[in-house]
Amino acid sequence: MTKLNLTLIETTIKNTYNWVISLVFSVILLFITIIMVIGVVRLFYQVGTLIQTSGITGNYLSIFTDVLTLFILVELSRSLTEYFTSRRLRLTPIIDAGIVFLLRHIMIELFHHKLDTQGIYAFSALLLALGAVRIGTSINFQRENITSQVSDGGKQNPRSQ
Repeated sequence: MTKLNLTLIETTIKNTYNWVISLVFSVILLFITIIMVIGVVRLFYQVGTLIQTSGITGNYLSIFTDVLTLFILVELSRSLTEYFTSRRLRLTPIIDAGIVFLLRHIMIELFHHKLDTQGIYAFSALLLALGAVRIGTSINFQRENITSQVSDGGKQNPRSQ
């Protein structure tokens, strides 16, 4: 085969791969959006039932859990929409979703009085590690922006917009 044919085959495979990845991410984003809309509607319904009941403790935990779950879905959808704009998955929204999920779990366990000392230490270590990675990615992103602005002669970086 000639070099031109190999380049054409490579380009076709890359384009097909990018198309399939975009399709998969689009379907996932569509489902997450549908789930978020359903979740918000159910959340408003739960608030209506909360007003009608006499005690709020049992229903409050359910609403609290649902709100935090919606935050996680929002962070994941942000990550997927970022893929469509920059053609790469950014680590920051994914770590944010992980931190929110971990905090959600800790709050629920504390509310039910099911979290023991070892669990608190384990979750604290995991939260510290995720926070350190989150701070590291933010510092690295800022360093890349500064470096690209210096190399561009002070022009606006399209990635920062």
